[in-house]
Amino acid sequence: MINLNEVLAQVHKEIKEYIGKGKVADYIPELAKVDPNHFGMALRLRSGEEFSNGDADLPFSIQSISKLLTLTMYIQQVGLELGDRVGVEPSGNPFNSLIQLEYEHGIPRNPFINAGALVITDGLISVFKNLEDEILNTARRLSGNPTVNYDLSVAASERMTGFRNAALVNFMKSYGNIVNPIDDVLDAYYHHCSLSMNCLDLVRMFSFLANEGIDFNGNRVLSFRETKRVNALMMTCGTYDAVGDFAFRVGIPAKSGVGGGIVGVIPGVMTLAVWSPALNSQGNSLAGTKALEVFTTLTGRSVF
Repeated sequence: MINLNEVLAQVHKEIKEYIGKGKVADYIPELAKVDPNHFGMALRLRSGEEFSNGDADLPFSIQSISKLLTLTMYIQQVGLELGDRVGVEPSGNPFNSLIQLEYEHGIPRNPFINAGALVITDGLISVFKNLEDEILNTARRLSGNPTVNYDLSVAASERMTGFRNAALVNFMKSYGNIVNPIDDVLDAYYHHCSLSMNCLDLVRMFSFLANEGIDFNGNRVLSFRETKRVNALMMTCGTYDAVGDFAFRVGIPAKSGVGGGIVGVIPGVMTLAVWSPALNSQGNSLAGTKALEVFTTLTGRSVF
């Protein structure tokens, strides 16, 4: 029987030299202020046992990990098929690229790049009268933490510097792939990216992805088929243009964010979360990626 507390301690020991290496997401002024030397890791088994190490209880801006939450909400409300508005293929380009979007006539490659998440956000605005409240309530319910909240200073910082996202929305609007007012879409998007949560919150919130769509309270969030599809999208699109290297080294479905967090899933076994703010060149946590690689190697657990 593997002692997971010892494994997490060993992971932390082996990746110490990587902590702080890389670069925080300084193009968002509030994220530029974050100490790059943080490291936290947590996991939740399908049985309900939880294990953590380091700064696992320290909240951080989850950024693009929130795209996994909004995609889940979209599937709940609209259905599994994303239709003609968003694809399901890896992009092979940076998460905020305009080039591919132009070639493909305003249809984003997948829901995890910025353009795709903006379309998903637009779709949710058409469903909910107050999407920002609905996202917050969903995050609190799925994580079991009623204190989860938006970091409004981060949201304002993103709004102030989000020229590329504004360009993406305007470009897609010109093709009719954004229905609602541009400012409404951007405001909702910046809010859900600014959700402040810790690693333990994240492994609870996404525990359903390791449990055939059922959350830690026994409630069905997604069907088995929907859960399988979401995990597949994480595997192929969740770490931007690094998905091949991430699969090669780590070997599990995952969704990253430029706040330095990564959520990973071993279906039927566990949900993991790691946080270390300094990023590699693809925008994924440098130490966090290494930690997940060491973890899957030490435990012999991956999807391969």
